[in-house]
Amino acid sequence: MKKIAMLAAGMLLGMNVYGTAVDNLSVASAKVENAVESLDDSIFKVARMRPERMLEEYRLMKYDTINIMAIGFPNGIGINDVTVGVDGMARLPYTGNIKLVGLTLDEARDLIHARLSEYFKLPELNVYMKSYGPRKIYVMGNVNAPGIKNMGVDNMNVYAAVASAGGVDNKGRSKHIQLIRQIDGVLYSREINLDAFVKKHDLSQNIELEDGDIIYVPDSGKVIFSQDIAPYINIYGTYRALTKD
Repeated sequence: MKKIAMLAAGMLLGMNVYGTAVDNLSVASAKVENAVESLDDSIFKVARMRPERMLEEYRLMKYDTINIMAIGFPNGIGINDVTVGVDGMARLPYTGNIKLVGLTLDEARDLIHARLSEYFKLPELNVYMKSYGPRKIYVMGNVNAPGIKNMGVDNMNVYAAVASAGGVDNKGRSKHIQLIRQIDGVLYSREINLDAFVKKHDLSQNIELEDGDIIYVPDSGKVIFSQDIAPYINIYGTYRALTKD
């Protein structure tokens, strides 16, 4: 609990930098009543050896930046450095805000082409990735450097996230790591045996992460959700709500 108190203090100081009143903290507390252990692949998928960003199904997320090129013009017409905002919207000339978060590059291209075609006769558009926005993962519990970690798109897996927090400390139980994800108000969890991944190369234990995931490294094999994990979720939920990040 000492680590929780220290982290909470640090995060609250960070919130004050944003100019947010501490009095508003109560409105953002995460609800932990609906907690479900997920044992199949419907929620948690095994991390791929091939980075997701190289696959056609990559979907745009907040802070991703794209370039747009119109094909068929002698000198080319481009719109560069279009960034998806925290609200999932991107602002384009003439069309205004367009919601791009969650779309593949092909879907984004088709939508942008349709909107721009209301103003110009465009034979074809291409959409390219310029840069990938950071994903935030909260690594807590018995690691050497707990806290919120900015993860690159190529490192969105449990092993990389724990490594970014300095690894498991001498009290941590790497066989009982808890991964928590919130979807539509429900908290889903999965126990990860990271020891099996490292020593036995059990790839099924290295789960692919999503922005906002929480990783908890306990100091024993018995994890009591309401006591061990809920306080961290409340802190993290407050942080994300107040910083809109």
